[in-house]
Amino acid sequence: MNAPDNAGLMQGFSRFVADAKPILHREYQQRLAADLARQQWQGCFQRNLLAVLAGFYRQALQQVKAMPFDAGQAPVVNGMSGLTAELLAAFAGFSDELILFAVDKHRTSCALSNFPDEHKPDRDYLQATRREIAELWQNFALDLNRHLLEERC
Repeated sequence: MNAPDNAGLMQGFSRFVADAKPILHREYQQRLAADLARQQWQGCFQRNLLAVLAGFYRQALQQVKAMPFDAGQAPVVNGMSGLTAELLAAFAGFSDELILFAVDKHRTSCALSNFPDEHKPDRDYLQATRREIAELWQNFALDLNRHLLEERC
């Protein structure tokens, strides 16, 4: 496989990520609705965001593993495959967009209006959620890079 093939695969992966956004929005809404039906609103913002993103990062890693990238053509700098940064670029703004979507859903939810921490997540709650998301992201990036480095062998 040559470099243009890697470029085409990159474009395909970027489409995969972009196409997932509305699906993840629906999944978040479904999880929120299920929580509300079970009267489990405490922590639902963070819990559901983390569940949706963790599931998608697993899917994305499987997607990359199923794609025939030529990892041997990518340089390795400081232990990171050149393909890693390119693949991660497909996620630019991804989690922020999902967070904004979730915040909007919570702020417009009549069912959550009696639970101020969930109805209008404050700065501390948002920061705690972002830290957890950052940990998911870091693990995903490391797993992705590990896979690409193993494919060089």
